[in-house]
Amino acid sequence: MEMISSGVVHFSRHKQVMPPSPPALLFDVGKVLIDFDFDIAARRLAERCDHPAETVLTLFDDIKGPYEIGDVSDAEFVRLGMQRIGFRGTPAEFAAIWCEIFTQNEAMKSSLDALAGKLPMYLLSNTNELHKNYFLREFAPFGHFQDGVYSHLARCAKPGEEIFRLTIEKFGLEPARTFYIDDLEPNIATARRLGFRTFHYSFVKHDRLQAELDEWLAGQGIG
Repeated sequence: MEMISSGVVHFSRHKQVMPPSPPALLFDVGKVLIDFDFDIAARRLAERCDHPAETVLTLFDDIKGPYEIGDVSDAEFVRLGMQRIGFRGTPAEFAAIWCEIFTQNEAMKSSLDALAGKLPMYLLSNTNELHKNYFLREFAPFGHFQDGVYSHLARCAKPGEEIFRLTIEKFGLEPARTFYIDDLEPNIATARRLGFRTFHYSFVKHDRLQAELDEWLAGQGIG
C-alpha cells in the first residue's frame, strides 16, 4: 500500500495475510478404499501359461517396481509380462487379468458417500496406469474425489517424502489440517513426520476410523 506525505512516497511494511488452507482428506487406495488380491491374477495367469499360480507373479518382481514409478510404460509392461510367463492370449486379455483383482470396501463406500461435498478429498497412491484407469472407472466412490497424485505419474513413491511434498504443493494442503489414511505403517510414519493427522487403517478398524474422523471433522467445524 502506498502512503503519500509531503511529496514522499512511503510503502507499508504490512504483509498480506493468506487465508489458511481448508481442511482436507487424503486417502491411500489399495487396502483402504478398495481391496485387492493378486492371487486372483496369479490363478488366471497360471491357466494361460506353464507356470504355477504359486510362483507366476515372482516373474514380475523386477519390473513391477519400475512400472509403478513410471520407468516402464503400459505397453512395455504388458509386452514384458506376456513374454516372461509365455502368456497364451492377447495383450487385452493380459491387461484385464492384471486389473481384475479389486473389490469394493463397502464400509468405506458408505463413509465416502456421507462425506461427499463436505470438504476436499484427494488420493495418494503407489500404482500404475492400468490399475489407476481401472479403479477410477469401475468404482463409483472415486467420483467423490477432486484429484489424486499417483506414483507412476509423479515418478516417485511412498514412503519417500518427495511424493508427499508434491501432493502438499499440488493441492495446497496444510498438513496440520489434513487427515491422511493409509494401510502401511512406513507411509503413515512419513506423513506423521510431515505434520499430517494420520490413521493406520485396516478393514477391521473401520469403526475406529469413523469415530476418529467424526471427532476430527467436528473439530474443523464440519458436521
